[in-house]
Amino acid sequence: MSTFDTALELGDDALIAAQRLGEWCSRAPEMEEDVALANIALDQLGAARLLLAYAAESLGKTEDDLAFLRDDRGFRNALLVELDNGDFAVTIGKLLFLAVYQRLRYDRLAAGDDVRLAGIGAKARKESAYHAEHAALWTVRLGDGTQESHRRMQAALDALWPYTHELFEGAAAELRDAWLAEISAVLHEATLTRPSDGWAPSGGRRGVHTEALSKLLAEMQVLHRAHPGAAW
Repeated sequence: MSTFDTALELGDDALIAAQRLGEWCSRAPEMEEDVALANIALDQLGAARLLLAYAAESLGKTEDDLAFLRDDRGFRNALLVELDNGDFAVTIGKLLFLAVYQRLRYDRLAAGDDVRLAGIGAKARKESAYHAEHAALWTVRLGDGTQESHRRMQAALDALWPYTHELFEGAAAELRDAWLAEISAVLHEATLTRPSDGWAPSGGRRGVHTEALSKLLAEMQVLHRAHPGAAW
């Protein structure tokens, strides 16, 4: 995989994840979590900016061009990150699956030959490690909590699991065993059952997305498109 493709995939994952997490502002189940999710969203946005700025340079564009002037077919994020937030359990499941995956990808970047990507990976993997820990704590809290919280967390995992397979298409395939080991350990502690493999939707890495991304982009891009070139 080229450095451009790597930066674009990871940048788009982080950008769309940031937008989704930002939707929880003022809606989280408790004030502390409201702040935590907002901070995680900012971390994701920071990583997205670095990665998309790097990808944009080879096209003679800017990070804003890639964020705000592409349609859904131009995005290369995994389908998992664009899915609607759902209830809190769904958001926590998405964050757990994504953050562990991101940390593994950033670990690889940090050890790579591209000096600039290595620097981005070294910074972002520390943040992803915190994101994964935060999601794991909530997964255990919900899974090993009340009967209702356990039911909701298990239902969230079952619904999201098919979308995790796309994360490991292509060059990231060798990371799946490490990802599975870490996820399985969290689910075991949370008294949750790892869903079975089966249906595995894909397409995001090729620009084929769900309707959810079109709606998200319409909200995210409206100001930039309505006032092109605007500055503070």
